[in-house]
Amino acid sequence: MRSRSNSGVRLDGYARLVHQTILCHQNPVTGLLPASLDQKDAWVRDNVYSILAVWGLGLAYRKNADRDEDKAKAYELEQSVVKLMRGLLHCMIRQVDKVESFKYSQSTKDSLHAKYNTKTCATVVGDDEWGHLQLDATSVYLLFLAQMTASGLHIIHSLDEVNFIQNLVFYIEAAYKTADFGIWERGDKTNQGISELNASSVGMAKAALEALDELDLFGVKGGPQSVIHVLADEVQHCQSILNSLLPRASTSKEVDASLLSVISFPAFAVEDSQLVELTKQEIITKLQGRYGCCRFLRDGYKTPKEDPNRLYYEPAELKLFENIECEWPLFWTYFILDGIFSGNTEQVQEYREALDAVLIKGKNGVPLLPELYSVPPNRVDEEYQNPHTVDRVPMGKLPHMWGQSLYILGSLMAEGFLAPGEIDPLNRRFSTVPKPDVVVQVSILAENEEIKAILKDKGIDVETIAEVYPIRVQPARILSHIYSSLGCNSRMKLSGRPYRFMGVLGTSKLYDIRKTIFAFTPQFIDQQQFYLALDNMMIVEMLRTDLSYLCSRWRMTGHPTITFPISHTMLDEDGTSLNSSILAALRKMQDGYFGGARIQTGKLSEFLTTSCCTHLSFMDPGPEGKLYSEEDDEDYDELESANWINSSDSTSNDVHKHLPTKLFQPSRPSFNLLDSPQAPEDNQVPSVRVEIHLPRDQSGEVDFQALVSQLKETTSLQEQADILYMLYTMKGPDWDTELYEEGGATVRTLLTELYGKVGEIRHWGLIRYISGILRKKVEALDEACTDLISYQKHLTVGFPPEPREKTISAPLPYEALTQLIDEASEGDMSISILTQEIMVYLAMYMRTQPGLFVEMFRLRIGLIIQVMATELAQSLRCSAEEATESLMNLSPSAMKNLLHHILSGKEFGVERSVSPTDSNVSPAISIHEVGAVGATKTERTGITQLKTEMKQVEFHRLSISTESQSNGGHSLGVDMMSPAFLSPGASMAPSSGPFPNACEQQPSRDSRQGQWQRRRRLDGALNRVPIGFYQKVWKILQKCHGLSVEGFVLPSSTTREMTPGEIKFSVHVESVLNRVPQPEYRQLLVEAILVLTMLADIEIHSIGSIIAVEKIVHIANDLFLQEQKTLGADDTMLAKDPASGICTLLYDSAPSGRFGTMTYLSKAAATYVQEFLPHSICAMQ
Repeated sequence: MRSRSNSGVRLDGYARLVHQTILCHQNPVTGLLPASLDQKDAWVRDNVYSILAVWGLGLAYRKNADRDEDKAKAYELEQSVVKLMRGLLHCMIRQVDKVESFKYSQSTKDSLHAKYNTKTCATVVGDDEWGHLQLDATSVYLLFLAQMTASGLHIIHSLDEVNFIQNLVFYIEAAYKTADFGIWERGDKTNQGISELNASSVGMAKAALEALDELDLFGVKGGPQSVIHVLADEVQHCQSILNSLLPRASTSKEVDASLLSVISFPAFAVEDSQLVELTKQEIITKLQGRYGCCRFLRDGYKTPKEDPNRLYYEPAELKLFENIECEWPLFWTYFILDGIFSGNTEQVQEYREALDAVLIKGKNGVPLLPELYSVPPNRVDEEYQNPHTVDRVPMGKLPHMWGQSLYILGSLMAEGFLAPGEIDPLNRRFSTVPKPDVVVQVSILAENEEIKAILKDKGIDVETIAEVYPIRVQPARILSHIYSSLGCNSRMKLSGRPYRFMGVLGTSKLYDIRKTIFAFTPQFIDQQQFYLALDNMMIVEMLRTDLSYLCSRWRMTGHPTITFPISHTMLDEDGTSLNSSILAALRKMQDGYFGGARIQTGKLSEFLTTSCCTHLSFMDPGPEGKLYSEEDDEDYDELESANWINSSDSTSNDVHKHLPTKLFQPSRPSFNLLDSPQAPEDNQVPSVRVEIHLPRDQSGEVDFQALVSQLKETTSLQEQADILYMLYTMKGPDWDTELYEEGGATVRTLLTELYGKVGEIRHWGLIRYISGILRKKVEALDEACTDLISYQKHLTVGFPPEPREKTISAPLPYEALTQLIDEASEGDMSISILTQEIMVYLAMYMRTQPGLFVEMFRLRIGLIIQVMATELAQSLRCSAEEATESLMNLSPSAMKNLLHHILSGKEFGVERSVSPTDSNVSPAISIHEVGAVGATKTERTGITQLKTEMKQVEFHRLSISTESQSNGGHSLGVDMMSPAFLSPGASMAPSSGPFPNACEQQPSRDSRQGQWQRRRRLDGALNRVPIGFYQKVWKILQKCHGLSVEGFVLPSSTTREMTPGEIKFSVHVESVLNRVPQPEYRQLLVEAILVLTMLADIEIHSIGSIIAVEKIVHIANDLFLQEQKTLGADDTMLAKDPASGICTLLYDSAPSGRFGTMTYLSKAAATYVQEFLPHSICAMQ
């Protein structure tokens, strides 16, 4: 008999250790592990981590087998792992109804339980008696299910179980927008049962989704039915949100040691190596102690100051736990594993030595890893004074099975029994390896032969949709329908994937469905979308956005392929030539570079071999040629129908057979964004106050028949819209006007027809107006809102101040969201529809340029709209009404561009430009950047596009003769304001004379005048503050009783609950500042607080009780006025802002310099807090 090798003897030693500390506790019936001798329940997360040592040991035996007994031992260990994983599966599969509900509700009440009965797999506490929703626990189970299956274990046994796992994928795929209780089961660190978005959950879910994608759960013995499918867009959503959160862990935790499991083993969820390093350093510097790491700052768990009789903490109590948080050796096991995977032997050595020093020797010298080390109660004050000096005592579970398991796994790897690839067979450890450049393949298709011919004229050779057969082209919504049958199981009452929009990664693959290749067009092409799709420049913008997103996010094998159909809506009005912006985009793509992406254009058939192609096996017929699910047939029938591209709301009957020949004064008075609108008197239907002469009958009632005949006669689109709107509010949408003899002319159908007509001539003001009346659905509005909130931004809608301005801090369903926006808009539909539009644009920029939103935690859409109108009013020197009208008439792409200029903080100008088109001369607005020297190429092209866009006059088709224009020159200015005259560029009429040059009217003035006031207005409206501002506010609050802003106090007790780097603290400070409605004034208050922070840096104990910040600003204002008067300024120069009493000239002063705001604010602050400062400092002042 062969003698045992040295490595065999050492392995036997580890086998004894695993048996004595882990396997001896495994339940023989269920295979589950109890948390400890006292806590008999089985936690999902702890069970998965605890079994890893057993799995690792089994792999080590299989690899280093000296004898047959070793192979038997390996098999026995592996079966223990399978038993535990199946035990957890049984626990969860018994709650299948919860998985089904949660897919739609994402509610904490519908979540899977976090712990189960070890002996029976039953639940142990009620749904609302525990913080059950812990997406990281479900995710870590799925991640290791994938890794273990890939290593050769057979855990899943039936197709029903495969369907259940597929539904668990749907359960975790929305992790990026789901607030849960996190890895410590606490949610917000006050432990009051408040769920929050946790980076540890989002990261683990991202890892699980990637690991399971295209994985066969039956291993090598499986077929197409046992493959799991994951949508790449959901993975990328998780990645974006994770990157925006790190190194923070959540809103209430500025750092958390659990992030080690996300940035390193087991998840390896972060691809940016710098972010991995930054997060690791944050954990080491803020949380590491002599015995391990704290979980997070001010963690009260098992500290001597924690009240064991209460589950929750009082907010002000958290300060007591500072510097005495318990230290967990568990995290050093993560550092050991991290060192092994990254090849850092020094780190492995350092942490193994440190860990050996804190292990406790048990019976027969068995090394045990304690749960945590706590400060002895009698030495708390000593530790407060000198952190990390007092010797701590071990507490809690011994051994802590999760930590014990990772300790053993780390030891097996460090001693060479296991290679990294063996416990990571799916190669997740290479996530930070740089990826090659992505080339995006674009296949341009023509809707029909005519469009193909038009393109050929321009030298662009394409195929029609019909010609690409046998490849089939379908819209994105069909793909969403197909995926909704994935994971269906009628016996388990599982419905499949909830219907959601398809992201660009999903539509950029080819799909093999029942032996036919399908290509899908991007979501934004879908004709049923909101009016954004009517704007061809917007389509180009969305294409550019998608291309740049694909470039940075594509991770699959094969190239991404975008199928871009050219439809009749992309032609110019005459229908014979292609829209210039679309043509320019096609040319750029043919040149090989567009939107920052490398492009290869070609035919779909040429891309078959180089594209990423997914086989949707769940759509295959079953063994008897029947499908597993009846629903699939309907989806397939929908695939068969070819007439999808024309399924837009086409207008069949025209109310007017000819276009208007005379234009009316708009009967809808322009509402004014810059004054605060009055509240509507009675509970009306949402209204735009319309003043139109209502015909009355003898009894004084409204004569609706006369109104209908008025509708028939008028040729003004605006008037038609107004009449229909009145009929809509008075008679309801389904009232039949009897305009057509054959009937069916309800108010709604007429409005829909009118919408089609104004859509054709791109009259944006009316398009928005009718969209509002018809309550047209802004598709993806709820997704846009959720995206913004997932990036830790709160939204407010409506104009300040509260309660009119309403805050959205959690994702809302579509209906609730639109209702809230309507309430905040106080019934003004145009504001409501504009708010929705801007929310969609903000989400687009958030996805592609998150850098625009740094240090902004609350996006106030009402204020942003006000600032947009103010910008137009000031630049064009026009009234607020005119500016609002101009804003409403901007095309979507121009609106999005204006928003970008405001967000980016670049200087830009808005001016009237007169550009002749045909015989008509119509003044339009152009927006241009001031000094576009530093702009990037794409930004510059965006600005030029905006210029040309706003110079176009869409109404030159209207047969308006020159005589009728010049008829009565004095009324011309009024007539030209009629929306029918407003081009997408919102043409503005000069106020005098037929067509004087707009430039001649403008008095020359210093170009820099108003620059700083504008800068402050923008920053105030966007809540933009200097980097590190909130941390500085935290410091001031340590030295006074609070800061008061216009009567609202930010108390110093806030710092007892929150740490300086918390998002929660930043939002709290922001909400106090947001009580100030005027953005410029708010920004001066921010500057005043900055001056105070300089005083806080001085070594003094206190700088006052409650500091009234606005008083400092008013003292500074008085100092400024005195000095200006002595220098000879007159009263007109020193005009005050009536709302705040601040001199407008002060708003417009640069911060630095002799007359800078900082000079006066520093003097004012010193005067205000003088009594608290040492005399020497005052003398310096």
